This record gives sequence, structure tokens and C-alpha cells, in this order.
Amino acid sequence: MFYKMTMISLLLTSLTAFARTGFEYEGIPVKTVDTKGKIKQIVVKRDIPEECLKIPINNMMVWSENYASAKVPEICKSTYVHTTGKLLPMKLHEDIDTYGELEVLAFIKQMQTDDSMMLIDGRKEEWYAYRTIPGAVNIPFHHLKERKSFEFEFEHEIETLGVKINEDDTFDFSQVKTIVVFCNGPWCSQSVAMIEALLEIGYPAEKISWYRGGMQTWLAAGMTCSRK
Repeated sequence: MFYKMTMISLLLTSLTAFARTGFEYEGIPVKTVDTKGKIKQIVVKRDIPEECLKIPINNMMVWSENYASAKVPEICKSTYVHTTGKLLPMKLHEDIDTYGELEVLAFIKQMQTDDSMMLIDGRKEEWYAYRTIPGAVNIPFHHLKERKSFEFEFEHEIETLGVKINEDDTFDFSQVKTIVVFCNGPWCSQSVAMIEALLEIGYPAEKISWYRGGMQTWLAAGMTCSRK
């Protein structure tokens, strides 16, 4: 409860402080590690090119399938496949909060000075390597869901989350991370499968939050992403 109140306070404070520019435009410096082990810093924010800000907002510009006739610059367009997967409910569990982009940003900001927090990309490695949210750690969902087939990976992943494996093979969740889990979009079940697998082994639900929008909504909002 203390953590959730802190998150709400941080979000409201940030929204007030950046009322004119918007919390998402100010940006949050995030340290990430590339494939060579080199630490780099990326500012996570809503990236909107200047030329896109000059376009008049109207139905033709925002929703038209014919962008050419709407005279929308290429840099301002985003196209995604929207015919895959199955839409998921807004609430997965009574003790699991569902996050939007600003809540994820507030979480990332607090995460920079709190190592008990972790943003989790629950997709398989090739998806994570292609594009992810800066600062996210990759824990492929199938390592947890199919734990009998991935025993070594399963143990490594839950230890990364702060789960201690006792000598009698039971789990100690007293020092687990507070996490936010995401995958490809509101139609993607990979993050849901991961959350369900964590709940099955006893991971406390109050330590889990879910970013339902995932990469599709993140990118649709023009948010910063990184490639590994």
C-alpha cells in the first residue's frame, strides 16, 4: 500500500510540475545495458518531431487510411498490424493494478533510484531484441509458464525477481521485486501468461502491476523505445 501511495504521489507531483509541457515530454533519463555490456543512457519521453506539431488536428489527419491526401509527413505516421491476438480485459486480478503510459513513466522514474523495482518485458528474446521500453529486463514468459521444460532458465529468472529457493525446494518471496510486466499490446497474452505463472508459484499479487497497452500502445503514443 505504501508503494502504491508513493507512486500516486510521484505521478500527481510530476503532472503538476510539468503542467505546461506534460510529464511525458519532460523525459526520464534511464540507464540501460546494450548487448556488449556497455552502459548507456536513454531519455524516455514522448518523441514528437517538430513538423508533426504543425499539422492541424482533424479527422482526415488522425484517422484517414489515405495519409497522402491528408498530407501527413512520413515521420508522423505509425502503422501496426491490428488483426492478431485476442483483446484482454482491463483487470486481471483484484490485487493487480493495470497501468497506462504515465504510470509506467512514473514507475521508471522511481526505479532509477530503487533497485527493488523492475520493469519486465515478458516476450521472447527476439521480440525484446527488436524493440523494447528502455530500462526493461527481458524475462521470457515461457521460461515460467513451461518451467518443467526450462528448469535452469526458470530458476535463473525467479532469482532475478528476488525469489529465494529454499533447500526443500519451496520459495521465499519476502524479498521479491515490485514489478510491472508488459508484452506486445492489449491483444497479447504473453505478459498474462507470465503473470499467471508467477501467481501459480505464490508470487505476491500486490507486487505485480500490468501494462496492458504494451509495445503497440507505447509506440502509438510516440514514446521512446530501444533496440538491443
